[in-house]
Amino acid sequence: MKSEKQTADTQKISLKGIQKMFFRTQFILIISLALILGVAGTLINIHFETEKRDQNLQNIAEAIAQSPILTGKGSTGTEDQEILSEYLDTLKDTLDDIDVISVVNKDGVRMYHSNHALIGIKYDGNMPDFKSNTDGYYAVDESGPSGSQRRAYAAVYNENGEYVGVVMAIMLMKNIKTETAHMLFIFLFITIVAIMIELIVARELSGKVKKSLMGYEPDVFTAMYNMRDNILETLAEGILAFDMNGVIQFANESAIRMLCDNPWNNLVGQSVDALGDDILSRHIKSGDKERNINLTKTDIIFDRVPIKEDGITVGSVAILHNRSEYTKLIEELSGTRYLVDSMRANNHDFTNKLHVILGLIQMGMYEDASSYIQNITMVQRENISKVMNAVSEPAVAALLIGKIARASELNVNFVLREGCYYSAADMNLPSEMLITVIGNLLDNAFDAMNECADYKDHKELMFGIYSKPDAVLITVDDTGSGIKTEDLELIFENGFSTKGEDRGTGLHQVKAMVENFGGKITVESQEGVGTSFSVSFVKENGNV
Repeated sequence: MKSEKQTADTQKISLKGIQKMFFRTQFILIISLALILGVAGTLINIHFETEKRDQNLQNIAEAIAQSPILTGKGSTGTEDQEILSEYLDTLKDTLDDIDVISVVNKDGVRMYHSNHALIGIKYDGNMPDFKSNTDGYYAVDESGPSGSQRRAYAAVYNENGEYVGVVMAIMLMKNIKTETAHMLFIFLFITIVAIMIELIVARELSGKVKKSLMGYEPDVFTAMYNMRDNILETLAEGILAFDMNGVIQFANESAIRMLCDNPWNNLVGQSVDALGDDILSRHIKSGDKERNINLTKTDIIFDRVPIKEDGITVGSVAILHNRSEYTKLIEELSGTRYLVDSMRANNHDFTNKLHVILGLIQMGMYEDASSYIQNITMVQRENISKVMNAVSEPAVAALLIGKIARASELNVNFVLREGCYYSAADMNLPSEMLITVIGNLLDNAFDAMNECADYKDHKELMFGIYSKPDAVLITVDDTGSGIKTEDLELIFENGFSTKGEDRGTGLHQVKAMVENFGGKITVESQEGVGTSFSVSFVKENGNV
């Protein structure tokens, strides 16, 4: 108990240290970033505001300098002075960002000033130098009766183009500083608010990190993760982990090999629906613990275990098992199951032949019985020898022998085409896949010929399998009832069948398996004549 308490205390200290380190790092980054952005934003804004202010002063000064009331007269009388004062007073009242407007004639006398007491008084400030400013207007910092100021000059020319005076649009420096201080306050306020928000976010984030690490230091947590990852990758069973939305969060190499044709495929991040099996999708999202669920499209069964946090299901783990390896691996690899089927079929056929022999003996036809025995022995030996010489793969040969016996029971003439030859060395194709493909095609041919109502019809099944380096060809031809033209495009669809419900998966599975190994399956059929299936595998550029 003492050791457990010490471990818990150590974990708390570690968490506290991690949280402080994370929070301190975030705090430094946030403050630095906020200050940099705040200062940069303030300087940029001040620069643009200064340019905007100067441009505004210059525009106003230029507009006044070009007004007819100034350009029409070079000197002013009392009546003209009153009109000018009234006009400029009214104009200034509409301009909130202009503090002073002043008009000085070429003799240096103020024709107008916002402070009317200065009208008519000699201007004692610096006269503008328009020679170096050919545009006729510019802005500078100056001092005047109202104090330090920013002013823009604009030259006044009469109708004859003669220089008659100057217009000054002025903003007082104290007002500019007040405006700048107000802007700095806004930026400072925004920066402080941003820092506070970021600190709150950093605190929440560090708290989540504290909770998610479960008391372990980051390096220990990383080591544990790597160990777990290595263990999961060495398992022969496939492991898939999903979240509640059905998105794959983890897939080990075994799972990828079971579910994907490309071993380099990365399932992480994909939806479970993308695997193309609705059984897997439906059960993964059900939220219940389940065992030994059969996938519809592959030789796989899986167990599903929900992942729960605080009693709430947040995801699930699927443990995939290869059905053949999980239950009958030895039988599948050695062809034992198909040899047993072959023996069972031959046993049934042998029993029938024994009955024939017994009848011949009981009737005293001993020579006929002897001839019959020799004949069937020779036929059986020839069939087995022909298959074994043509097919070097034991499981495939066993399947064909069994199907030949089955054909005999169904009164179907099973013909192994001349020139048949198959060697697994020519192309690396799994025997389980070949057995599934050939078995389904032969069974479909038997069914098609059994559908014929006239039992006197000649029933013949012709099978061919040929291989050469990097190429395999399989053909199955029957004299069955044929396939309707409108059904030819549908026979490979999952669930389509003309034989009733709960059928129609065999050809769909065959097509999927053939295409998964880079092969191609074609079909030709004529009603009342028969059907021909052809399966080919060709290796190109090092890939099947």
